[in-house]
Amino acid sequence: MRMKKFLAATLTAAMVFSLTACGGSSDSSSGKEDTASSSSDSSGDKISIGFAQVGHESDWRTASTESCRSTFSEENGYDLKFVDCDNKSADQLEAVRNFIEQEVDYIIIDPIVTTGWDTVLKEAKDAGIPVLVIDREIEADDSLYTAWVGSDFTAEGQAAGAWLKAYLDAKKITKKVNIVTIAGTNGSSAQIGRTKGFNQYVKSNGWNLLDEQDGDFTQDGGQKIMESYLKSYKDIDVVVCQNDNEAFGAIDAIKAAGYEVGADKDMMVFSFDSTKEGLKKVQSGEITLNTECNPLHGPRVEAIIKQLENKETPEKKAYVDEEMFAHDDTVKSVTVDGKEYPVTVVTDEVMGARKY
Repeated sequence: MRMKKFLAATLTAAMVFSLTACGGSSDSSSGKEDTASSSSDSSGDKISIGFAQVGHESDWRTASTESCRSTFSEENGYDLKFVDCDNKSADQLEAVRNFIEQEVDYIIIDPIVTTGWDTVLKEAKDAGIPVLVIDREIEADDSLYTAWVGSDFTAEGQAAGAWLKAYLDAKKITKKVNIVTIAGTNGSSAQIGRTKGFNQYVKSNGWNLLDEQDGDFTQDGGQKIMESYLKSYKDIDVVVCQNDNEAFGAIDAIKAAGYEVGADKDMMVFSFDSTKEGLKKVQSGEITLNTECNPLHGPRVEAIIKQLENKETPEKKAYVDEEMFAHDDTVKSVTVDGKEYPVTVVTDEVMGARKY
């Protein structure tokens, strides 16, 4: 693909030189990429990458975007074409098709939803462009994409449920806990997996799930849904938010209603992602438990691209190792399906070492 672009660029340069020598002129303006960032295609030796990102709905998403931007920079030998799809599935499909038309070398997708990908992935495959999926998963024939790297969302939900069970046992709390969930974007693999995993523990332990609504992974969504829950339910023990920004909004709503948040307060707040801002809330005690979802996928995807450039076959699916963070050491670790998840107490040292 890059050789074809290089030859085209060389031919174009020769034609421009010929026109100039004959007294002709060339128009220096060119069509603009409908992307957030793009560099010139004139450098045929650069690896061109199209990245269709979910959007900018959360601190986690910002960290994920920055990881890819910094990895796939011009200085590192890449031509990155980035599209913020603003959480709109149709826009994401259009972005991928535009990348195919531009004949990029690789396409990276962080899918908004799991379904509806077969047709456009086949188009990319027919064009000979490897597709790398990060973070969220897709439901499609796995022959249509090259590799996926991300988190095991079901295991994350299970780990959070296992922590709550261990905490209740350690504290000898026998009451039937009342839980509300502020879920993520409906139809996303993060929402599906975290819901499925946590609810397995709800069912097996006889906990009372009062309600479950979609907050779209946003702070505003978290706040609005929590305000609604507080009007509808008078005895909430645990608020499970499926990312940090939803938790921030939920905490604001709880405080505004005159309640206190924390393990020994009116209600506990659980979160997922473990961004730096999220861990600040864990350290202060406002978030009781935060289950990590690592967003730094840029170097991981680059490693896959280097394998492909060397004609090697990358692993089809690669899960990221992650941990859990809590305000205290009541629960030191949990085990899910034979895998141990360490629980780290958030200290100043932990905060100082946090990269995102």
